Amino acid sequence: MYTATRKRLQKLTDSTSKASKHFNRYEIECLIKLFYTLLEETTEKQSSIGIDRNAFRNFLHTTFGMTDDMIMDRVFRAFDKDNDGIVNVTEWISGLCIFLRGNLEERTKYCFEVYDLNGDGFISREEMFHMLKNSLLKQPSEEDPDEGIKDLVDITLKKMDHDHDGKLSFADYETSVQEEALLLEAFGPCLPDAKLLKKLFNPKKKVPKGTMRHHSGTRSHLEFEAQVFKDPHDL
Repeated sequence: MYTATRKRLQKLTDSTSKASKHFNRYEIECLIKLFYTLLEETTEKQSSIGIDRNAFRNFLHTTFGMTDDMIMDRVFRAFDKDNDGIVNVTEWISGLCIFLRGNLEERTKYCFEVYDLNGDGFISREEMFHMLKNSLLKQPSEEDPDEGIKDLVDITLKKMDHDHDGKLSFADYETSVQEEALLLEAFGPCLPDAKLLKKLFNPKKKVPKGTMRHHSGTRSHLEFEAQVFKDPHDL
């Protein structure tokens, strides 16, 4: 059983507060307490203290309504900076800084990292296909749903591939997001309060051969913060 003594909690809060740009000391203490609560759900044996992949994915699903397995795995990898298979308390705080309160530049870098599935510095046509496939619902009369996804990939590249090399570099992605902020989550919801991809390209046109899945269950970061950062006088 993982527990944090008051002394250890204060020490962790003090050390983490110095590096945090977006949370105050009280908020960091609340997030550290939540971290230790989530450790109770960690089932994998490990040599160091951290939230494992399954517990982290469960947190994303139950707290923010995320359902895409591929995206949740990539969010986990974005938090797990040292790639040791767990999210330690420092990674937890720094990751949530961007996830909940990051500015546009920080969120752009984070989302690109999530969408760059193989970590080669580009979002390829194949990666777009796999991510968008999870965002399309097959229509009853549709014989080949993959054709609709390929059409959507073509639309995406036409809109975002500024150097016309058939893939998205970070520069392509960043420029596109600066021009249209809704493109930040073009390949699936990886932040709280995700927007519908259907509206990103042309809200007046029907997306070819498919309908975007509505992620209406995605929870607002404000709801999460209201629950976690309760005023101590209200407790």
